[in-house]
Amino acid sequence: MSTLTVPHSRADLRTPSPTGKRRRRPVRATVQKVLTTAITVVVLAVVVVPLIWLFLGSLKTQAEFLDNPAFALPENWLNFENYSRAITEGNLGQYARNSVLAVFPSLFLTLLFGVAAGFALEVMVWKGRSTVLLLFLAGIMVPGQMILLPLFTMYFRAGLTGSLWPLVITYTAIGLPLTTFMMATFFRSVPRELFEAATLDGASVIRMFFSIGIPLVSNALFTVALVQFFFIWNDLLIAMTFTNSDELRTIQVGLLNFRGQFGQIEYGPTLAAVCLNVLGTLLIYLFLNQRVMKGLTAGSVKG
Repeated sequence: MSTLTVPHSRADLRTPSPTGKRRRRPVRATVQKVLTTAITVVVLAVVVVPLIWLFLGSLKTQAEFLDNPAFALPENWLNFENYSRAITEGNLGQYARNSVLAVFPSLFLTLLFGVAAGFALEVMVWKGRSTVLLLFLAGIMVPGQMILLPLFTMYFRAGLTGSLWPLVITYTAIGLPLTTFMMATFFRSVPRELFEAATLDGASVIRMFFSIGIPLVSNALFTVALVQFFFIWNDLLIAMTFTNSDELRTIQVGLLNFRGQFGQIEYGPTLAAVCLNVLGTLLIYLFLNQRVMKGLTAGSVKG
């Protein structure tokens, strides 16, 4: 005959509390927080320390670079002579002007053709658009180094050497596949009902493109523009290939060829010129940072 065991007190009816798990959770959260903080500090140091070293180096004289250790502090913290020498003797202003004349026309053409191609490939319905999109994707996989020699031969035979047109054409052609693919992805998140309603109202394709398509992907347009701007502005290989004189050098090629008397490298003015270049691009990114973040998430949701 089975017996029934009755608990002697109400404490026996309670479920044992998982004290071990309650203690582990705060410890695990603390460890994760410490690791996250440590990784953030390391990444921040990797980014900030070279910038600080670059600025301090731009304040040193040539004798300090040759006689003092590499990480020694500058003797005069108000020595901004290197910046004036970089602009005057180093022709930094002329190099920056050449970069502007090569970058902004290329950027404008890349965005214009890339946005139009993305709109045509994603919004418009026509036969063979999938094949054309695959051709643009194939253009992304072609290394730029493979086409430099054939392009140089073509530009020479066309009489375009000795100008900035080879840079503009090459930058536009190289940036167009990626821009088209990204803009097609962003147009995919735009509701089709908007374009259908515009069609019913009698809007043409060009009107839909400028009045509906571009305003809806404006944040994405800023993102793509910033990505292409940094690529073109910081380019060195293409600019070295197609600039055959000092009057056509961009700022990156100019920094590479900065020399003083008797071919001696002037470290102070060179670092000052690099510091001005980095400061300009950094300010542009910080100013457009929020627009870039919005553009990166614009194509991740549907409608």
